[in-house]
Amino acid sequence: MKQILVVDDEPRIAEICRDYLQRAGFGVTTAGNGADALALARAKRPDLVVLDLGLPKMDGLDVTRALRQHSNVPIIMLTARVEESDKLVGLELGADDYLTKPFSPRELVARVRAVFRRVDIGPGRADMIRAADITLDVPRMRGHVGTQTVELTSTEFELLAMMMRQPGRVFTRGQLLEAVHGEEGESLDRTIDVHIKNLRRKIERDPRTPRYILTVYGVGYKFTDE
Repeated sequence: MKQILVVDDEPRIAEICRDYLQRAGFGVTTAGNGADALALARAKRPDLVVLDLGLPKMDGLDVTRALRQHSNVPIIMLTARVEESDKLVGLELGADDYLTKPFSPRELVARVRAVFRRVDIGPGRADMIRAADITLDVPRMRGHVGTQTVELTSTEFELLAMMMRQPGRVFTRGQLLEAVHGEEGESLDRTIDVHIKNLRRKIERDPRTPRYILTVYGVGYKFTDE
């Protein structure tokens, strides 16, 4: 059973999230503040974290920063903030997805399942993907550039794997969004741009002059192994 940590200082929202996720077959632990969330994450090592950004004292962005220092656990942000920049900052820090309050609990379950589909390896997928001097170890979700290991979130890994399987193919932002988030709910076009920015920072020698992930202006992105 997949274990999920739900972090929200509003007990009613945490309760609704817990009930719907449990009905969907997940084990759920809840926390009401950032300090408790970090302690539970270290003790229980959940498979996914549902994290409210508007926590008191230590907000969700601070919790995300702290989690990313020692873990690549998938994070779905919950935010009542309407500014696009707030959502993009969370994605830049390493969150995998977000939902804007008020949200449908069924959509939350759909987003959680979409993340786990990316994490869980389906039949027929190659164990190793190689292009240029990058290697992806699919079962372990590990990336290597030459001999150097790079830590990738589940979303970053799936995006890179998708492009590396078809070097030279141009993917639109819409195609990349659908691949990692499915067709459920909202997603900003710039979500993909942020994930690509994070990927370049991790795999490119000079992210400002990328070698592997190239921008096709007005369309999207492609991976090149030339």
